[in-house]
Amino acid sequence: MAGKTLTAAIKDDHQEMYDYYDAYKKAAGDADAQARWARQLTWEVARHAVGEEIVVYPLMEKHLGQKGVELADHDRAEHQRVKEDLYHLESLTVGTEEYDKTMTKVIEHLRPHNDDEEQKDLPMLEPALGEEGSRTAAAEFKRTKKFVPTRAHPSAPNKPPTETFVAFLTAPIDKLKDEFAKFPTDEMKEELKEELKH
Repeated sequence: MAGKTLTAAIKDDHQEMYDYYDAYKKAAGDADAQARWARQLTWEVARHAVGEEIVVYPLMEKHLGQKGVELADHDRAEHQRVKEDLYHLESLTVGTEEYDKTMTKVIEHLRPHNDDEEQKDLPMLEPALGEEGSRTAAAEFKRTKKFVPTRAHPSAPNKPPTETFVAFLTAPIDKLKDEFAKFPTDEMKEELKEELKH
């Protein structure tokens, strides 16, 4: 059976967030490199959050009953805090103390949230999905991330079907902005991959 489980797909995303944050921290003193890694991190977090809200949380609500509704609502509230911080980050200047503090705050909110998903939410959901259902959900999650906004929109709805509709309207605008934004170069990404191997 090909493809990753939902848990594996989510964990991969979480690790990418940490890797991008570490690359951002290592680039201290180089505002251009920091800006590129910060954009990459924001891009990943925004897509991941909306992907979960559209695909994963409805599955929790469907398969885990009232407990699933509570978990999904809790996770959406945590996403909201992160989206607000990322949105605020866009108004700040890279290399300043406030920018760095806000970036650190984002990661400090994400770590316990991600841990909860990996250690509590997903272990409850996986048996309800079954192996094939988990792989199907993982594929849908990955596919959804290709079509959702790539920037934080804290005022947007965070539940389908309204979120799905707004996401499809917002995503093209974000993608246009991304065309003019600086992301890590291929060389920078290769260097990061090499560092992570050691």
